[in-house]
Amino acid sequence: MNSKSGRLRGLYGITDEQLLPHSHALFSAAEAAMRGGLSLLQYRSKSLPRSEQARQAETLRRLCDEYGVLLIINDDVELAYETGADGVHVGRHDEDIVRARARLGDQAIIGVSCYNELERALQAQQQGADYVAFGRFFASKTKPEAVPADVEILQQAKSKLDIPVCAIGGITAANGATLVDGGADMLAVIHDLFSRPAPSVEDQATCLSALLRMEVAPG
Repeated sequence: MNSKSGRLRGLYGITDEQLLPHSHALFSAAEAAMRGGLSLLQYRSKSLPRSEQARQAETLRRLCDEYGVLLIINDDVELAYETGADGVHVGRHDEDIVRARARLGDQAIIGVSCYNELERALQAQQQGADYVAFGRFFASKTKPEAVPADVEILQQAKSKLDIPVCAIGGITAANGATLVDGGADMLAVIHDLFSRPAPSVEDQATCLSALLRMEVAPG
């Protein structure tokens, strides 16, 4: 088992430029989610100038440090390196795992999108990924065209992989329990977390985090 795996569990929030178009909204919502129990935050920016991406990522890095939350950068290995983020998440057309590891070092967290492909997840683990993500599991407002995945792939992945598994795609507080029962270690959430005023983000993060909190029965 990867030594970093113990921290790769819980609610995984992903920022969205449409939902959080300004820095103030981004930072307020992110901090509210952290107060509500967020475990990981992925910074995802596709259109901002590079200097603004760096500024936002550095501010999020400080917030994450304060709350003990892991900061992952979407796609951009160099931005992760420059801002001292905890790691990077890559997809099919992004930087490959080997090059990302060479740039970020052994302690960095590298996550990989595997869609509905178990074989891709097995290969990612072999190449050194720290976690894999499957989905979309439900209708997604962020990526409506994304290929659908079935909860069975989570069950298969948990039986064949030694690294944590993340579920993504249309996940809400109402439907997430099914994925946790199926084996998801992390629930990656965008709209159900960040499409609301900052005070409500904290409450929603609390609800979503509760789905992943293991209750230990008295012995």
